[in-house]
Amino acid sequence: MAGILLAAPSGVVLNPETNRTARTHPPRATYRVQFHRGFTFDDAVNVAGYLADLGISHLYSSPYLQAVPGSTHGYDVIDHGRVNEELGGAEGHTRLCFTLARHGLGQILDVVPNHMAIAARGNAWWWDVLENGPSSRYASYFDVDWDPPESRLRNTVLLPVLGEHYGRALEAGAFRLHREGAAFSLTYHEHAFPVSPPSLDEPLGTAAMRVRSDTLAFIADALGHLPLSTATDWLSVQQRHRDKEVLRQLLERLLREEPEVAAAVTRVVDEINASPDALDALLEQQNYRLAFWRTAGRDLGYRRFFDINSLVGLRTEEDRVFTDTHALVLRWLGDGMLDGLRIDHPDGLRDPEHYLRRLHNATPTAWTVVEKILEPGERLRESWVVAGTTGYDFLNRVGGLFVDPDGEKALTGFYADFTGEPTDFAAVARQKKHLVMREVLGSDVNRLTALFLTVCERHRRHRDYTRHELHEVLREVIAWFPVYRTYMRASNGEVHEDDARYVGEAIEAAKAARPDLDAELFDFFRDLLLLRLPGSDENELVMRFQQLTGPVMAKGVEDTAFYNFNRLVALNEVGGDPGRFGVSVEEFHRESAEAQARWPRTMLATSTHDTKRGEDVRARLALLSEIPERWSAAVQRWGAINESHRRGEWPDRNAEYLLYQTLVGAWPIQTDRVIAYMQKAAREAKAHTSWTDPRPAYEDAMRGFITDLLADRRFVADLEAFVAPLVEPGRINSLAQTLVKLTAPGVPDLYQGTELWTLTLVDPDNRAPVDYALRRRLLDELDDASPEDVWRRIDEGLPKLWTIRQTLGLRRRRPELFGAQGDYRSLEARGARARHAVVFMRGDAAITVAPRFVIGLGGDWGDTVLEVPDGRWRNELTGDVVSGGAIRLGDLLRRFPVALLAREEPAV
Repeated sequence: MAGILLAAPSGVVLNPETNRTARTHPPRATYRVQFHRGFTFDDAVNVAGYLADLGISHLYSSPYLQAVPGSTHGYDVIDHGRVNEELGGAEGHTRLCFTLARHGLGQILDVVPNHMAIAARGNAWWWDVLENGPSSRYASYFDVDWDPPESRLRNTVLLPVLGEHYGRALEAGAFRLHREGAAFSLTYHEHAFPVSPPSLDEPLGTAAMRVRSDTLAFIADALGHLPLSTATDWLSVQQRHRDKEVLRQLLERLLREEPEVAAAVTRVVDEINASPDALDALLEQQNYRLAFWRTAGRDLGYRRFFDINSLVGLRTEEDRVFTDTHALVLRWLGDGMLDGLRIDHPDGLRDPEHYLRRLHNATPTAWTVVEKILEPGERLRESWVVAGTTGYDFLNRVGGLFVDPDGEKALTGFYADFTGEPTDFAAVARQKKHLVMREVLGSDVNRLTALFLTVCERHRRHRDYTRHELHEVLREVIAWFPVYRTYMRASNGEVHEDDARYVGEAIEAAKAARPDLDAELFDFFRDLLLLRLPGSDENELVMRFQQLTGPVMAKGVEDTAFYNFNRLVALNEVGGDPGRFGVSVEEFHRESAEAQARWPRTMLATSTHDTKRGEDVRARLALLSEIPERWSAAVQRWGAINESHRRGEWPDRNAEYLLYQTLVGAWPIQTDRVIAYMQKAAREAKAHTSWTDPRPAYEDAMRGFITDLLADRRFVADLEAFVAPLVEPGRINSLAQTLVKLTAPGVPDLYQGTELWTLTLVDPDNRAPVDYALRRRLLDELDDASPEDVWRRIDEGLPKLWTIRQTLGLRRRRPELFGAQGDYRSLEARGARARHAVVFMRGDAAITVAPRFVIGLGGDWGDTVLEVPDGRWRNELTGDVVSGGAIRLGDLLRRFPVALLAREEPAV
């Protein structure tokens, strides 16, 4: 459908194909925006010109298919066939696409193939599943276990939405039966649920007898004889649906045309609502079981997105599911409205490689990146037909450059002394993975245990193992698993050598950690995971296991351990290892060269909507690795000053230590932002409070402590005196990090607002409104500015905006230097301060020079020189021209702290 004409505003006709020559494909640089009802398509329209002038080639949009009303992020999709109405709907979307094309901008869209939100009637597919059970036309769309070990839950969806136990809620009158025309529903507060048609047999039959309505009696009897909800063959499903629709239309007409019959039905509804027993009888006939919300921790029968009960897993591996969930997005790609996709959480999919290949076959020219979280040392599978990842691997690689390994010993020792916390991050991570498997993902582990038990029953040598033993083996292996997941493909017996290694490492480590469990059981489990024992249940166990290790890693490590291990929180980022203190220049160059060879079009990120803290906060906090003694002395002073603000033993020292780092990294910061962040951090840590079990006493103590210390003039004065000398070095770190991102192999991404200094924390703090009018004005003012003018306005963020504009300008003029065809070569500085320089060359004609460990550098490069290849080189950030040869870094960086040299092209 390429070349289709799109209706644009004011009668203008847009053909995106005519704009393809103006756009860069693949992207040159992306700019991520978070859409919500406070930032709509029209708001993005208003900044398109600014982004184009900044040097951006593609708008990178958060998900905008129809989501739950009021969604702040778009990952809770309820309808894949519509554009989110709160953002402007289809018309607003067309205006956006038209405007982007007019400015020569393309668009990348974030899509969510793994799950959907189950928000009442909004999700028609899920509503149909609840109404019709396994016989629903959409039962196969969702990852529901219709045959769980608990017989009471067979062919039933457990819905843990009640604020109290079912019986108590029932007796308190919390449930109501409603009728709107011929449509019946059950409600619990703001929640609504469908009524299974056969369960209306008795209520409608009662009303029919009272008014002697043969038609109503026929409808009631016919509803009671619909094909069973457990019938899942296609003919039965279709027949049930057709019969149900005919009966619904007949009932609707009857109730509309015969008021006496309608009144009788209404009276029966009122009688049911007045009787807990009658309501209970009706609820027992539904295809779902309403339950206390805490039951989700043990008995939930469907796969979720991590631990979010309202997001149900999709079976995107099914042909119909893929087609129905991707039709609109694929149409946009074919029409030229989109140029690429960001695939959210591919590790949740049953077979990510199969999904990505199918996506590629449907849209082979799209630039596609995946939110694949790579653990240190892990490599993206080359068999995946994608451009690369969303950049967390780069984020940790570039951030590590600014962490001084010489500070590790002192910081580690002081952290242990001040907090009393363990300093072995790997051990902390395993402990927290066990915690979330016990308290957060217990139902997922239990379902896998039941399947493991079924498998053992098929193997006589292993059938006598107890459910408890199997449960413990599963938990221990998952706790020791070194990566998010493996990618065994049971359908063809495919086992990658990396997967075999990861499984072997986990099994051997788990076996050593649990000598109380039979070693042969661990070996049996290894054979199962490596597909050495084929069979339908055996294969299913492997595929489900792979979908569970990722959520355990995400919830146990990223969302728990990262908030408990606070030695240097600049290292606590998605895909990072806080136990690994920094990245050497040599390692950075090696990884960058590999990226250029394997994934030259991957995305490069330094901030995202999911990062634990913003790039500028991390850049400042990295400085603490250079001054461990100064930092330790400050924390000891602050602890003494603030002792009087504590409430007994609360907050704990570990939280206090995190608080001080947060204040240093984000200062100046408002009290309410600090309180909100620390409450979230404490709940994520799950040490003294949590999301599922909040402890008001602890949280009140934390809130009071923060309020009091930020009102304490002595503490604030000391804090500001400590932060003041870190501000400029932190900004230089940020400039260095930004320049490296903009010139390293890959496609750089800017997260909304980060083109100026942005001292934000984890969401929702990093999703605050962005002042684009300010950014537009500042960008315009750069036109006549010198480097000295820019640096004088450092507090306004001009140096960062300048670095971005100038660098993206070079990428726009000379794309061959930075794309797949441009090579990557490390360069070495010589001299006493050489360790402070990160230098590399792209395309044999662009050289990046970035400083690190800038406090230790002190602005004095001494005798350090850089050997620049022959030619005339223009510094894009100062306008200075230098000739090849030995150049003193002090001279090169005299006017601006980072440099980008471009070899002048020969005159034509």
